[in-house]
Amino acid sequence: MASGTKKKRSSKNAVRAARGSVVARRGFPWGTVIAVVAVVALAAVVVTYYLVQSAPKRALAQWTPSADNPDPSLKIPGIVTVQYQGSVHILPTERVAYDHSPPFGGPHDGYWAACNGIVYPNAVRTENMVHSLEHGTVWIAYNPDQVSGDALNKLKAKVEGKPYTMMSPYPGLDKPISLQSWGHQLKVDNADDERIDEFITALRTNQNTYPEVGASCDALGPGQFDPDNPPAFDPSPPGPDAKPMNYQGSTGAQQDTTGGMSTAPAAPTSASQ
Repeated sequence: MASGTKKKRSSKNAVRAARGSVVARRGFPWGTVIAVVAVVALAAVVVTYYLVQSAPKRALAQWTPSADNPDPSLKIPGIVTVQYQGSVHILPTERVAYDHSPPFGGPHDGYWAACNGIVYPNAVRTENMVHSLEHGTVWIAYNPDQVSGDALNKLKAKVEGKPYTMMSPYPGLDKPISLQSWGHQLKVDNADDERIDEFITALRTNQNTYPEVGASCDALGPGQFDPDNPPAFDPSPPGPDAKPMNYQGSTGAQQDTTGGMSTAPAAPTSASQ
């Protein structure tokens, strides 16, 4: 009897030992745990990358024009706005006594400055640059004595290859950087100012803020406006013959048509000169 009991116990112990041996051989499932951790880590990296990369766009979303918010720029601290009459043209030989420096609206040359993502290395005649603003362009002007190196490259990156955007030095500028769109201006102290991107997002081709929606920004070429040899900036104060801000246009000045130019004469020259 005792012998039989011992055999049963021995058999049970053998079974337990066999099971323990199998468990020991299987061990802890490290491979599965490592795989799960790797997947979770990869997902975290992807989400983090997306959040970091999309952060600038998400931050600028509130500055995108909409039916409910046609001119978001009005909420940008430091913005200056003025109402200007559009389509008032002067001759290439004439100047305008602008009310702001740089100007951002008012009478202007009949030929617009090329403005499809161009960075002008030298200062350009103001009257041509203002015409481009009338077409929905943002113009970044900078003081060449104050902006150079990395700061200049940061500004260039916001312009080069970007439709309806242009940039040029502006000698004598009272701030390092000044942004212009038609009827809007913002001056800032450095190229890292987040308001620069807010201004561009809110106003470039914002159809609620400029007169000639659909007008071209392409280069006109030699004899009109050649971006490779543009008319030079004149730093001298406008003379007594400069056209005032309430000027109504010069006879014979080029006139815009949708996407192009017209050689039809302007309205008769205003008596106010």
